[in-house]
Amino acid sequence: MSASPEQQLRAYVDYLRDLGIYDLYRRDDPATVLPESLRAALSAKPASVPAARAVTPPAPTPARSPAPPPPVRTAPPVASCPTPPLVASPPPDYFSLDPVTSSAPDLGAPMPKPKSFDALVPVPTRVIPAAERPAALESVRTEIGDCTRCPLAYGGRHKIVFADGDPSARLMFVGEGPGADEDAQGLPFVGKAGQLLNNMIMAMGLKREEVYIANIVKCRPPANRTPEYVEATTCSQFLIQQIDIVRPEVIVALGGTAATYLLGVKQSLASLRGHWYSSRGAKVAVTYHPAFLLRDPRQKGEAWKDLQRVMAELGLKAPARPSPST
Repeated sequence: MSASPEQQLRAYVDYLRDLGIYDLYRRDDPATVLPESLRAALSAKPASVPAARAVTPPAPTPARSPAPPPPVRTAPPVASCPTPPLVASPPPDYFSLDPVTSSAPDLGAPMPKPKSFDALVPVPTRVIPAAERPAALESVRTEIGDCTRCPLAYGGRHKIVFADGDPSARLMFVGEGPGADEDAQGLPFVGKAGQLLNNMIMAMGLKREEVYIANIVKCRPPANRTPEYVEATTCSQFLIQQIDIVRPEVIVALGGTAATYLLGVKQSLASLRGHWYSSRGAKVAVTYHPAFLLRDPRQKGEAWKDLQRVMAELGLKAPARPSPST
């Protein structure tokens, strides 16, 4: 037996409630939202009701004194019960930020303009001697510990990727964040993008061991997504310490994310390239991230132009290419 139009309408409302839709409003034209069978139920005229027969009212009876009302007992007041939240709040230490504890961030909110590294912390006047820099960097790594300061600690992280390279390097590269290979090995730029970066460094006449390499965030974002504002700003305090210890002459920001947080800007990469900037006492150049160059090899020539400007600043010369054998 087929369901009546009323039953169909009730089933449709129950379906909407299963989807989490509770506030329903009828429009002037139900045809825009309801199927035909339900529109028929709404537009159908009610069945005619037979006329009621006249009924002679009963004769009035003498009025009697009303009985006294029963005693009224007042119920004790009931304490109001607050409505529980739809989603349980995360544990307090899940989103805690050092040194100030904050509430859970809205990861879907538009990213505010970050402060530059220079604006976050004053640049120290003391330069750490070269002999003390390895121990100073190790102290920063110890301070990080098994970090749980931001959501990246709970996104399937395997290893914290601190840095790699010479603690007294003249040139430093700053990328966005670790990928799958980096997360597995605990070193920055060891995957395909890292192989390309190694080639770029060699083309500049340097070895990987002669530069210092780090990232804006030290934990891999899930699915290699762009780090969120709260993640990048939380991790920045440690990258700032690394830069202040190494004291590079030039920093190369690899990609838009690195440039955004180093410099405190929200501009396109195209508008940032070809200019010199300053951060923590070092000159900053902006170029494409190696991962982007793997996706669009046509931009390798533009990236090489950026690196040539860095080479000129540092007085580097590209190694001579071997002559073709005859």
